[in-house]
Amino acid sequence: MPLSHGRPYLAIPGPSVIPDRVLQAMHRPAPEIHGGAMVDLLAGLLPDLRAVARTRHKVAMYISNGHGVWEASIANTLSRGDRMLALATGRFGHGWAETAEAMGVDVEVLDFGKRSPVDPDRVAARLAEDRAHAIRAVTLVHVDTATSVRNDVAAVRAALDAAGHPALLMVDCIASLACDRFEMDEWGADVMISACQKGLMVPPGLGFVFFNERAEAARVCADLVTRYWDWRMRADPEEFYQYFWGTAPTHHLFGLRAALDMLVHEEGIEAAWARHARLARAVWAAFDTWGRAGSIELNVTAPDHRSHAVTSVRIVPPNATALREWLADTAGVTLGIGLGMAAPGDPAWHGFFRIAHMGHVNAHMVLGALGSIEAGLLALDLPHGPGGLEAAAAVIAGR
Repeated sequence: MPLSHGRPYLAIPGPSVIPDRVLQAMHRPAPEIHGGAMVDLLAGLLPDLRAVARTRHKVAMYISNGHGVWEASIANTLSRGDRMLALATGRFGHGWAETAEAMGVDVEVLDFGKRSPVDPDRVAARLAEDRAHAIRAVTLVHVDTATSVRNDVAAVRAALDAAGHPALLMVDCIASLACDRFEMDEWGADVMISACQKGLMVPPGLGFVFFNERAEAARVCADLVTRYWDWRMRADPEEFYQYFWGTAPTHHLFGLRAALDMLVHEEGIEAAWARHARLARAVWAAFDTWGRAGSIELNVTAPDHRSHAVTSVRIVPPNATALREWLADTAGVTLGIGLGMAAPGDPAWHGFFRIAHMGHVNAHMVLGALGSIEAGLLALDLPHGPGGLEAAAAVIAGR
């Protein structure tokens, strides 16, 4: 008997759960788009976005998803034929590299697999070999949404510095921003990209590129940029419409204002990081306990390398697909597919799933999702260790 009637829970790693306040802020007539309230709205959004990114530098906004700001970051810093070193720990590290390659950039990929973070020593060694400094940029995904691997941005910056290499450090924080601790200026990122549909709790449609003076200087000789993707006018507009090079995404901006009120001015970004860390540990405790019997296991073994926004899980196929389908049909909980872990036609594809704990989530939401997963394991008679919910509850209780 289906028990899914009621409010569904979308526990996929983006779009994340949208707060009612954000939805209500967007539910309004369209405003005048050339001045007035919209000008005041943007003036307040920009410092709050910088506060979330922990930067004093500039931000350009785009009507796009994460793939769009991949392209924007490359277009404003590189030229056709330039060399880029892409550090990959999952599908999204490769995706950024593929975008650059399609734009005419000469891309070299250092692949660290799907279960481990970037090794800064390997990065330093590769950069030391580049005595002519042909590599113009190093790209790094802070949290790869597919694998849930979390990379050490500061350590990669240290690797560049140790090699005395001038390449830009460009970081993808699409999955991690406002969930995992990120310090753009302190950690030495030259460019950071993100989007609104995960930790920022807004429906998909807004992308952001933050950039410092070094990246701004690279824009001077970048020959890939087009009028629309150019970040100069967006960051320093002469007229209001240039923030978005056309009509502003008005209702997304209203929603973003509500989300930033909640995140920056009410909870506080450091408290949000702490909330995500504790909820993530509760998820890990449940899966570690279930994994004491049967085949279920976390994709990332070391807790220090796990994301606080999303957790990727392995189980003998086709049990991941069976569990996801049972949860969606019977419990009203939707888990994420195992993106990029195996080819869609490969039977192994059915052995991975992801659970998101990003953005507008709290203890009862996470415990409810975990309880539903345990019910699914029981209903499908999938072997697992007992006590997963109790382990998660103990973390929530601070024990």
